[in-house]
Parts: sequence; structure tokens; C-alpha cells
Amino acid sequence: MTRPGTRWKISNLFLVLIVLATTALQAFGSQYLVYVGTYTDKGSQGIYAYRFDAVTGESKAIGLAAATKNPSFLAVDPNHKFLYAVNEIDNFNGGHTGALSAFAIDHANGHLTLLQQVSSLGADPAHVSLDKTGRFLLVANYTSGNIAVFPVEKDGRLGPRSAFVQHAGSSVNQERQTGPHAHAIAASHDNRFVLTADLGLDQLLVYRFDSKSGALAPNDPPFAKTSPGAGPRHFAIAPSGKFVYLVNEMSSTVTVFAYTASSGMLKEQQTISTLPAGFKEENTTAEIAVDAKGAFLYVSNRGDDSIAVFAIDPHSGKLSFAERVPTGGKTPRHFTLDPTGKWLFAANQDSNDITIFRVDPSNGRLTPTSHALKVATPVCVVFVPVN
Repeated sequence: MTRPGTRWKISNLFLVLIVLATTALQAFGSQYLVYVGTYTDKGSQGIYAYRFDAVTGESKAIGLAAATKNPSFLAVDPNHKFLYAVNEIDNFNGGHTGALSAFAIDHANGHLTLLQQVSSLGADPAHVSLDKTGRFLLVANYTSGNIAVFPVEKDGRLGPRSAFVQHAGSSVNQERQTGPHAHAIAASHDNRFVLTADLGLDQLLVYRFDSKSGALAPNDPPFAKTSPGAGPRHFAIAPSGKFVYLVNEMSSTVTVFAYTASSGMLKEQQTISTLPAGFKEENTTAEIAVDAKGAFLYVSNRGDDSIAVFAIDPHSGKLSFAERVPTGGKTPRHFTLDPTGKWLFAANQDSNDITIFRVDPSNGRLTPTSHALKVATPVCVVFVPVN
């Protein structure tokens, strides 16, 4: 027979074990490497790395992970082994193209080892992503207005292109839309289509994607139009796959499309401003993201220097304004939600810092923290789990 005192000790020991186990589970899966892409004309040398604790929100600088020219957009493969960067230049190896750099990730120290650097097949590549299998790399070349697809080999290197499409046409703004300017490219959730935002054409283009060969073919219809002069930049696909949200750089608006996954068809539902009523200063929008539950949408304003937050109607996909929060810096070119959805990192390009916000999951609202990062000209942030 167990004495009462013994039972009390066993019970308390059990509680202690539960607390320790809970703490261990929280720590496991909460540690990340954070990589920051930059422009390298104002003191930066390439891609910088940090260690990030998603429980506390604290980061520790590792330093320069890889020296490379203008790594302005980054992407990580689904297995977190390789990191890819555009080199936003127009003179790679003496030609009139930018470059793509492939790196192996060292999870122990955060360093990046260059595996290969190849032509992006167009000038000033602005965006890079991987298809859902991680077997193909997609790139949008801004100045030359084209897109390309490259096979990814098992060692992370890129094979010869599997697709190349040159956009053609123009739109109404004579300063920025005299030709095509592909600005973003990504695969649909089911990997059957590839979408591309072209700022110069005022179009969100849709291509049928062969995930075995990496080939692209125009969809029918081949694109959805925005209002003239809107200047499509980036887009986010809702977790449900039913809606696509397009941020228009030049008009500072978001256009909501209903998306039919079986056909790749886009149908406009709404266009809404990202700015305060009566705002008269110069502003361009930059990044857009939807949270993992598809409940809230975030957009960065450069000029107003803010993150606009919208609530998403789960049935129609339409947006309603929730709040607008200053980023605490200048020119938030890029931002991203961390993998846990608890934090938002806003990269302020012209004040050389990254503001970290705590995200309230109940209403999507943002609260700035004291965990800001200092890095020269930050323009892209990505996360890599380390356990």
C-alpha cells in the first residue's frame, strides 16, 4: 500500500516531467535559420544569416552567409537542403542577363556553399520560386520581361532550361509600361499551373505546367487583366486554393480573384486600396502574404511605410480593412510570416533594418517588438528549420 506522502511526491514528479516534456516539445521545431537577401551597392556583401527562436522571438546574428551580387530574392527547396537566389544584374559573364545562384545550406553553422551560378536568361531577375515538388526552379526576369524554368538536379544544381517564355506588349504608363516586366512567378497548389504577374502588361498570366518535363504552355484564357496602369507585382494564393490575391505596385491596390483550380481560370471579385483615405504622397506596394489559415492578408506600402492588414471573408475571399501599422523604418520592400505564423519580419530597405512584429492569431493584428535586426539594405527574408 502506497503512503499518502509517497503518492504526493509521485504526483509532483509526474507534473514536473510533463512540464519538462512540454518545454522540450516547444523547443523542438521552434529553431530556424533566417536568411536575408540584400542589394550590395550600399555596404552589403550578399546574403546574411541569423538564428531565430520562434518561441521567444529572439534572433542571433551569424553574419555573412554567402558573398554574392544583389541577391534580391531568395527561395528554399521543400527539403531545406538548398537555397536559391536571383542576382539582380544585367551583365552576367559579359552578357545582358542576370544570374541564378544555387547554394547548399549548412544547418550546423548557417553558412551557404555556392554550388553553381548560371544565367537567368533575362535581365534583372526579380523573383524566384520552386514548384511544389522542388524539381523545377521558376524565375521572372523584370527588365527583359520573360520567364524561365530550370530542372533541379539531386545535388541542387540547375540543368538546362526546360521552358522559356518572352512576354510582349505594353500598357498605359509611358515611364514604366512601355514593355513587359515579369515581376513574380509561382506554381499553383496542385502544381498544374504556373502564374506570373507582369507589371508592364497589367496582366496576371496563367500557364499550364508539365511537372514531369518542366514545360509551360499558355492557358485558355491565358491571363486576367487588371485596371490600366495598376502595375501587378506579387501575388499570394489562398491556402484553400480558391482565391488569388494580386498586389498592384503602381496603384497601391489589391485585386482579389476567384480561382478555378480545374481550369486555371481567374475571375476578378474585388479591388481595394492599401492606403489611408486621402493619402496624397508617393507610394508603391511591394509584398503580399496570406496567413496559413487563410483568414488574414498582409501588404507592404513603400512611402506610407506600413503593413496593411485585411480580414478575408472565407466564402467570397473578399477583403475588409483591419489595420495599418507603421513598419518603424523606411521602404518595406519585403516581409514574410515565420513558419509558426506568430511573427512577421518586415525588411525596411532604406533604413537598414528588419522590424519583427508579433502576430495575434485571433484578429491578425501586429504588435512591434524590440527584436529588430540590423542589416544593410535588406530586401528578402526566408526561413529554414534546423531541427
